Amino acid sequence: MAREATPDDRTAAEPVTRPSLGERRRTALRLDIAREAVRLFTSQGVTGTTGEQIAQAVGISARTLWRHFPTKESCVLPLLAAGLDAAMEQLRHWPPHTGLLDFLERSWSHGTLPAPDPAVLDLIRMTPAEPALRSVWLQAHDDALPVLGALLAHRSGRSPEDLRVKVHAATLNGALRAAAEDFAQRFGDAPGTAAGELTACLRTALRAASEGLPY
Repeated sequence: MAREATPDDRTAAEPVTRPSLGERRRTALRLDIAREAVRLFTSQGVTGTTGEQIAQAVGISARTLWRHFPTKESCVLPLLAAGLDAAMEQLRHWPPHTGLLDFLERSWSHGTLPAPDPAVLDLIRMTPAEPALRSVWLQAHDDALPVLGALLAHRSGRSPEDLRVKVHAATLNGALRAAAEDFAQRFGDAPGTAAGELTACLRTALRAASEGLPY
């Protein structure tokens, strides 16, 4: 049986080592590719967009593009991953002895939550009608799951392989995804004027997750 964490154990995760200059440049290029891919997908459709067009919009060769991504749809993954990374970074500041909803309510009231990215909202809104993009969106959340699990395991003093930790991580992950999808579909046209609605979506989703299964 996993031991219960002590107050000293329940601290934020250790800071990540700063990436090298080469890694930062690679990340920046991948984000540029992702943003151009979303712009083209939005303006001319996924079917009507080629990898070569994405590469030309970024100013790189198609060969360079395919070194980074196996398909044109996968080009958007870094943008989705960046949004999830921002959410994970927010959770790393979750203080001990504070409930998740209390922490997020405090973050909302102090305006410390990141503003929604219009490009990400455009992308999420396309996923219901574009199976390949939907697959990438789900992959981004699947990739984030072990990170979230490690964070919850560190906080609780349990193993990341503990079934309760896995269920809690999956529940929180699913709540964040559902809230993002709901907000994107209802308010994606005006993210700046509906920032309060994003808070409401997150609050509703997380409260539902914290209630468990009432069925």
